[in-house]
Amino acid sequence: MRIAVSSQNFRTITGHAGKSRRFIIYDVSPGQPPQEVDRLDLPRELSLHEYHGDDHPLFTGNLDAVLTASAGAGFLQRLGSRGIQVITTAENDIEKALAALASGEALPPAAPHDHDHDHDHDHDDGHDDGRGHGHGNGGGHGRRHGAGRNVDLPSR
Repeated sequence: MRIAVSSQNFRTITGHAGKSRRFIIYDVSPGQPPQEVDRLDLPRELSLHEYHGDDHPLFTGNLDAVLTASAGAGFLQRLGSRGIQVITTAENDIEKALAALASGEALPPAAPHDHDHDHDHDHDDGHDDGRGHGHGNGGGHGRRHGAGRNVDLPSR
């Protein structure tokens, strides 16, 4: 199974997957340790919150699932429509969470995604349907790591 882990700091599982720009991609098989196969360090324009094309790197990576601390309904719907399962958990240790998934163990459930918490901009996001966006958890304010693969905005 190929799983992308939202990890703004490339060390722990972080939340608000739609605004996350950093993901670690793992191959996970029962009875074997998870193998890191790639890292995505996306520009702001490629967070799923901002980017609405069909050629997003998460959609083209043959993913089975995304593991995150939280995700909104729009993220769940977009990935679900592409056959990618979204797994939310309160566990922040990547290795523990992936080992549990590989062995079929249940993960501690994540807190509900709160759309009224930590707003970081107004709701004039270009959507006409009244959806509110722009909720942060502070996870993206760490130093920049050179280990991730920088991905350029695909041309459309």
